[in-house]
Amino acid sequence: MIVAHGIRDGLGAVFMVRRYVISLTTPQRDELTKLAKTRKGNGRKALFYRALLLSEIKPGGPGWPAKKICAALGFGERTLIRLKKRFVEEGLSSAIERKEPNAKKPALKLDGAFETKLMALASSPPPEGQARWTLRLLAQKAMELKYVEAVSVMSIHRILKKSNFDLPKGGAGKAPGKAPRKNQASGSA
Repeated sequence: MIVAHGIRDGLGAVFMVRRYVISLTTPQRDELTKLAKTRKGNGRKALFYRALLLSEIKPGGPGWPAKKICAALGFGERTLIRLKKRFVEEGLSSAIERKEPNAKKPALKLDGAFETKLMALASSPPPEGQARWTLRLLAQKAMELKYVEAVSVMSIHRILKKSNFDLPKGGAGKAPGKAPRKNQASGSA
């Protein structure tokens, strides 16, 4: 069962806090008790069995508070909250078993061939009407030439920095009418 409680901060705002209430059926309680005692499975599972048993809402009153359970069993409150959430929403087996990663690691889009093409592009003359190549121009041109489907300016920056490639400094990036910044570390005026 999911219960939402309103908590008021010092400024008058009300925050809704979700609380996952554990209420076990007799067969579930018996199974958890048996599994916790026999310690079948790894130690993590045994801790989770005990955590669910301790956090159950009993007929005489609430179960142990989260902080007390975490202190007794030696894991964090976020772990307990996630465990309760999985138990309430998906059931016992989903709560206890580790989830397999859904997504495989994405294929590397920016390989060595792309880096080589990018360096050649950055070494070529800039487009008409531009004094020099900028990271944004390089990203747009790489996508236009179908080197990659999509690439961020930061990815272009990382590739160029990794290969110690410097774009020409030619005056871009300076605000008009401002003096260059003074080096404070050397104390020059």
